Amino acid sequence: MAKITLQGNPINTSGDLPQVGSKAPAFTLVDKDLNDVTLSDFNGKKKILSIVPSLDTPVCALSAKKFDEWAAGRDDVVILTVSADLPFAQGRFCGSENVERVKTLSMMRSRNFAKDYGVLIVDGPLAGITGRALLVLDEKDTVVHTELVPEIAQEPDYDKAYAALG
Repeated sequence: MAKITLQGNPINTSGDLPQVGSKAPAFTLVDKDLNDVTLSDFNGKKKILSIVPSLDTPVCALSAKKFDEWAAGRDDVVILTVSADLPFAQGRFCGSENVERVKTLSMMRSRNFAKDYGVLIVDGPLAGITGRALLVLDEKDTVVHTELVPEIAQEPDYDKAYAALG
């Protein structure tokens, strides 16, 4: 269990992020077209998993837009933004904000992803959704960088994630 804060108030997650050097846990999430998407669908690509509570918040929206801008011309990397938002809301967000390169994925059918990645918030007003985290995976799904953002209202360290891609 990891401790994070929401506007300075302590809350807890269900566990810890996967360790650097470990294999990323498999997952099944839902894309904007209501299709199941798995980690193996991105075999052979480097991945940034941007885990956010909801795209309907300023910091999460800003993060998605920053990743979308950065991803221009980076065909070797896929950015997966995972949230508890419904795919319809994710699609509206991407359309209204012109986010085209980030792939949004929803946990609408299961919270297993959040549990397996140790980011499910288990208490406080946001219980049931995720803390903010970044994971960078290599082409073989080995974890090469992790960051659990200690305060949900703060942005992650983008530069460290980009540097971990090599």
